[in-house]
Amino acid sequence: MTLQIGTHTLENRLFAAPMAGVTDRPFRMLCRQLGAGYAVSEMVTSRKDLWNTLKTSRRANHDGEPGPIAVQIAGTDAAMMAEATVYNIERGAQIIDINMGCPAKKVCNKWAGSALMRDEPLAREIVQAVVNAAQPFNVPVTLKMRTGWSQEHRNAVRLARDFESAGVQMLTVHGRTREQGYKGSAEYDTIAAVKAAVRIPVVANGDINSPEKARDVLAATGADAVMIGRAAQGRPWIFREISHFLATGTHLAPPLVIEVRRLLLDHLVEHYALYGEFSGVRTARKHIGWYVRTLADGEAFRAQMNTIEDSAAQLRAVGDYFDGLADRMDRMPVHQAAEELSGEEEAACAAD
Repeated sequence: MTLQIGTHTLENRLFAAPMAGVTDRPFRMLCRQLGAGYAVSEMVTSRKDLWNTLKTSRRANHDGEPGPIAVQIAGTDAAMMAEATVYNIERGAQIIDINMGCPAKKVCNKWAGSALMRDEPLAREIVQAVVNAAQPFNVPVTLKMRTGWSQEHRNAVRLARDFESAGVQMLTVHGRTREQGYKGSAEYDTIAAVKAAVRIPVVANGDINSPEKARDVLAATGADAVMIGRAAQGRPWIFREISHFLATGTHLAPPLVIEVRRLLLDHLVEHYALYGEFSGVRTARKHIGWYVRTLADGEAFRAQMNTIEDSAAQLRAVGDYFDGLADRMDRMPVHQAAEELSGEEEAACAAD
């Protein structure tokens, strides 16, 4: 089943969530390769003085990435957000996504991210400014938000109607309030209410970590798609597992260990190419850790990773680890959906 955003037809209804420090170009391309129909970039600031920093340039890197290129922007000033819209479109963005979902304190303390839901007039002003800035380029605007600021202030339905009227063409709703952060469980009644209130596509987000959960959330909300964040960390093949289950009602076999070895090594090479030797080796550690966290001797291997400081040695160690794993089993263990997903929640501030 495809989905349309403006002139762009998305391959399916399984999306990779924007996660700061995670969904860089190599990770987005890996998710697309393994069944995600759409992947949104990690958040880019609207502050002009930071556009030329190394961090922002890496986040804005889309070299070789399949379209549509979706760039998420964040900020607190309507004029700055409009300027950031044009800046990113001129550098290849085909879809602009507004961040009103990030609960991280470093973002919300500046009234960006989900904090904007607490100031409805400002939220509307920003959305209209971004839509107006994107319109001459025929670039659609989407938006990711939470159910509200707190349990007492769930205003997603009201804002969703306003954002649709302003010209937003797709909404993603994370089933938690800003107050919850990533604690507790996501609720889907508010997402269903948003879907019933608007005519544009609605994407459900939050705690989707298995094929069955994706099926159940789609059924409970009537959403047009689901967005997956933390569950794809170290398990990017979750997208093809869900796709297979939704199409057939049966489970796809876990990937072969030798396939995961190849996927991870290829991912690391692309990661080093983007970040360079020094930063690449260090930032790759989290990805490696996510892959091995539930595997035999995974914790010991994670500790070993923290002592390796060059890419060649890191690649050798990962290859050797998975070679040893392949001697013991053909396929990766069956995923346990109830397993708690630890995360760098402040860093991955747009995660599901």
